[in-house]
Amino acid sequence: MLLYGYFRSSAAYRVRIALNLKGLAYDQTFVHLAKLEQLSEAFAAINPQKLLPVLVTDDGILLTQSLAIIEYLEEIQPQPPLLPKDPLERARVRALALAVACEIHPLNNPRVLRYLTGRLGVSEEQKDTWYRHWVEEGLQAVETMLATSPQTGRFCHGDTPTLADLCLVPQVANGRRFKADLSRCPTVLRIDAECQSVKAFADAAPAKQPDAE
Repeated sequence: MLLYGYFRSSAAYRVRIALNLKGLAYDQTFVHLAKLEQLSEAFAAINPQKLLPVLVTDDGILLTQSLAIIEYLEEIQPQPPLLPKDPLERARVRALALAVACEIHPLNNPRVLRYLTGRLGVSEEQKDTWYRHWVEEGLQAVETMLATSPQTGRFCHGDTPTLADLCLVPQVANGRRFKADLSRCPTVLRIDAECQSVKAFADAAPAKQPDAE
């Protein structure tokens, strides 16, 4: 398999963790988001949304959208499972994952930030304030979801990593990069630290990618 990614793409980060946890071999090719390589005609032919990641399967099929890719990996390689068997537990894990992937991440996607500073003329300081606001508000909500549930264990759900952890860890990393105040999220930070002790997570970290700057 071949993964199109970028070291700072949190969506690609999720997929790297999933591939590592499942022990699936993959190569990487890099699309430099800061240099706007994703807007090129060549990449638009690969993904019309001009977003990362893209996974090329062993059959040469192009898959987009990180959560769809991860669920594909879950189906072709069920072990270790990233979703519980129980329908209610699966719904909880998906809700936690989507709280990050659909509620926090899209507001701070690079194309949104470029629109703020470009078309709307927002300053860099205002852009960073925007970023921190949505990360802090979003992760504080996730903190409550985690801290008030008896199903939270070493990880977001129980004592093994799930789809929820794959979404949470990259978002925490981005929050730290933009100096968000995460002091009101002790459960989130505890789970992030737990994940960092797992090799599959550590090896997927942005700083360890070949294109890291």
